[in-house]
Amino acid sequence: MALIETRNLTLKNRLDSVSFTAEPGEMLAVIGPNGAGKSSLLQCLAGLLHAESGRHLPQEGGVFLNGTPLRAFKPTDRARQIGFLPQFCDSAWTLAVEEIVALGRLPWHDRDEAAIRQAMRETGIEGMAQKNINQLSGGEQARVWLARVLAGAPCLILADEPVASLDLYYQARIMDVLRQHASGEGCVILAIHDLALAARYCDRFCLLKQGRVHAFGPSETVLTEAALSDAFGVPIHVDLNHSPPIILPA
Repeated sequence: MALIETRNLTLKNRLDSVSFTAEPGEMLAVIGPNGAGKSSLLQCLAGLLHAESGRHLPQEGGVFLNGTPLRAFKPTDRARQIGFLPQFCDSAWTLAVEEIVALGRLPWHDRDEAAIRQAMRETGIEGMAQKNINQLSGGEQARVWLARVLAGAPCLILADEPVASLDLYYQARIMDVLRQHASGEGCVILAIHDLALAARYCDRFCLLKQGRVHAFGPSETVLTEAALSDAFGVPIHVDLNHSPPIILPA
């Protein structure tokens, strides 16, 4: 059974009949040009765009977690299974890094120190534990927010551009962390613009164009010059046999 599935998911002016599945052990990349619907799709998968929130009720279709409609889950139960990292995070409070990471344990009503420490080690922020979040650079803050998600130990991680603000070392390190999560019983779905980086780590790809699924499947099916050039509106050169893969505007 698919861990998460969309069936003809339609969101006014954003998504049009989007259907796909993601399996345990899989890392799935949602790709496409700006405005294609990537962030909206992740928000639907996280249960943030639905009737209960009063925002943008999907007109048709729905999202299913382990075969059960996502709307049937209580918020706490949903939060225990799905960790969501939005594209932009901001702290309304001047909290220490360790306290922000500990917030990932709220759905479990505990403070699992081992889980918190492990999340901080994986993201390389253990030396910042007592620093104020507002004292950190944008890339450092991005790792703190990801650590908060990891501390909650969700089976499904949804990440919107998780490496966009990171340097080259931490791009690879964070992708390694996400790949490790997906290699077990977990699953990772991420929106990402770096197609070459996605090609190195991801199992399947969902290419969106104007809110519709333009192509879906493994790299050899989706990361083609024809499909990418059509979706992005510019000639794109692809060499997946090169190590690392090369995907660039021609």
